[in-house]
Amino acid sequence: MKTFAYASFLFLSILMGTSPTSGQWVNTNGPYGSYVRSLAVSGTNLFAGTDRGVFLSTNDSTSWTAVNSGLTVTEVTSFAVSGTNLFAGTNSGGVFLSTNNGTSWQAVNFGLANNYVFALAVSGTNLFAGTWGGGVFLSTNNGTSWQAVKTGLTDSIIGSLAVSGTNLFAGTFGGGVFLSTNNGTSWTAVNSGLTSVFVIAFAVDGTNIFAGTYGGGVFLSTNNGTSWAPVNSGLANTIVRALAVSGTNLFAGTEGGVFLSTNNGTSWTPVNSDLTNNVILSLALNGLNLLAGTDGGVFRSTNNGTSWTAFFSGLTETDVWSLAVSNTNLFAGTGGGGVFLSTNNGTSWTAVNSGLTNTYVNAFIVSSTNLFAGTWGGGVFLSTNNGTSWQAVNSGITETDVWSLAFSGTNLFAGTYGDGIFLSTDNGISWTAVNSGLTNADVRSLAFSGTNLFAGTFGGGVFLSTNNGTSWIAVNSDLTNLSVHAIIVSGTNLFAGTEGGGIFLSTNNGTSWTQLNSDLTYAYTYVSAFAVSGTNLFAGTLGGVLLSTNNGTSWTEVSSPGLTYIPASSFAVCGTNLFAGTGGGVWRRPLSEMITSAECPLDFPPADFSLDQNYPNPFNPTTAISYQLPAVSDVRLVVYDILGREVAVVVKERQPPGKHEARFDGTGLSSGVYFYRLEAGSYVQTRKLVLLR
Repeated sequence: MKTFAYASFLFLSILMGTSPTSGQWVNTNGPYGSYVRSLAVSGTNLFAGTDRGVFLSTNDSTSWTAVNSGLTVTEVTSFAVSGTNLFAGTNSGGVFLSTNNGTSWQAVNFGLANNYVFALAVSGTNLFAGTWGGGVFLSTNNGTSWQAVKTGLTDSIIGSLAVSGTNLFAGTFGGGVFLSTNNGTSWTAVNSGLTSVFVIAFAVDGTNIFAGTYGGGVFLSTNNGTSWAPVNSGLANTIVRALAVSGTNLFAGTEGGVFLSTNNGTSWTPVNSDLTNNVILSLALNGLNLLAGTDGGVFRSTNNGTSWTAFFSGLTETDVWSLAVSNTNLFAGTGGGGVFLSTNNGTSWTAVNSGLTNTYVNAFIVSSTNLFAGTWGGGVFLSTNNGTSWQAVNSGITETDVWSLAFSGTNLFAGTYGDGIFLSTDNGISWTAVNSGLTNADVRSLAFSGTNLFAGTFGGGVFLSTNNGTSWIAVNSDLTNLSVHAIIVSGTNLFAGTEGGGIFLSTNNGTSWTQLNSDLTYAYTYVSAFAVSGTNLFAGTLGGVLLSTNNGTSWTEVSSPGLTYIPASSFAVCGTNLFAGTGGGVWRRPLSEMITSAECPLDFPPADFSLDQNYPNPFNPTTAISYQLPAVSDVRLVVYDILGREVAVVVKERQPPGKHEARFDGTGLSSGVYFYRLEAGSYVQTRKLVLLR
């Protein structure tokens, strides 16, 4: 499954990319639209904090440049500006200081006992840092040293900070609002009337204090928190991640877009026209311009939200879930940013989302001049003009979480998350369920071989229909792993990629299967995508990209050099290049380079520590976690719940160098957001995982 955006202060993580050179994978220039978790204005400079580091714009967001030198942890959750000093709070790296507009950064963490910093605030010469699990810390010397200031602070998970005169407010994730009138020396809970105690945003306007909550909307206090009142009339989404005040205008950034109130929250109006991404993580005001940071880039409004314009140039490395080729056009479907088009092999990308009301794009299929997109939550969309415009084509589809698409003749098939397979014979105008005999309705992949249609399901293995879906039969003899993520046809060969069972081959339309990975370690047996070019088969796995030139009898890893993001969740062959869609954008490599050159062997020791995103994510009930160790290390891999409580110790042992995988079983846990943390020597990294039942 795919990842989704949650509260702006939650853990997210990233693996750093490398500079492109010849003879390796290179990251194309996009698609654009990083997770923009924080925004800050300093003079004429605008800074965006993302899970890819800090980006600087000197032209009011029109273009962006990465400014990360010295920033050793790139998940930037918060900013604070004090004179010429710019502070960045990070996930697991503490606080960094730049005195030259981001040209260089230095860690300023002495005495900061908790390095998960999700809120920063400045009051005079005092700098405050709110941490995940460690409470509030104070520095009076620009971060040179820190001291804990948490007496009376009974909740140590800080999601937001705000200063109003001599009052300092701390919003916590579970304990509501706390007030300090003495620079954090002591704190008092001020929650009367606050019916939601998950406080993730503040805004101060004179004597008005606004608190944005996770699920409770906006609350107003006119007496320094002594009492609070909900102010949510017209606020259609109550997950409020950001607040901003401009004159008499109060803006709320929610999971459902931006809302405006001109009467201190008494009533709200949505201001989302042209805002193609409605998951708002941050807001900032730059003069008369309102900026919204989303999980798919930055948008700007010059008229108080009446209309918006996207400004992504330079904000690269969106999570790419699907790829498709139509003539010389390369399309990338992203997790939250919609569809992007490149006409020059990824050198540049353009968002093509007009009419695409759901921007989580799982699958593509091209039929003549028709481009279909399967989305997570929005069903199927059709474009007849290369993505210039889209229309929903869902009549008859009862499950709008679409995993996969396939086309044969005039028949279009859609595989869904829970309602099986749907057939359209009129280009999506109408759909009919075709599930007779299909005993598993979670259809992850579809593929045609002549008149045979194969469906790969999660937990039910492979099914075959010889009559356009009128009836199905399971074809799983010798298929020892029934969680099938990917299937592909190459000539008379049918390949199935599974979760933990590796790759299987059938030469008789699924009547029998042979496992092809007897020499593969577990990382490479977790298969998420396939691509075929002539007699060459590529597989995207947790361990990297594999190539077989002999129908899977043997495999070579072709991730190195250069591909720093794995797994590849999608592939496309365009001309002489193979493109891979990953959590770090689209990567490109010439086919000839991989097919003819000697590549790294499967047991080639990794050059650095890394922790990969679990797969699948969301998951139910098991998922795989992959990581790399460059040397013998004492490893501890732990899963935590959203409140920071330990849920499970997955690994606790000394391990040799190499690529390792662990499986986490969430049986018995409730649906929701969890975090997994890897400690290996001095290396520490945390990522988010989602259990979805």
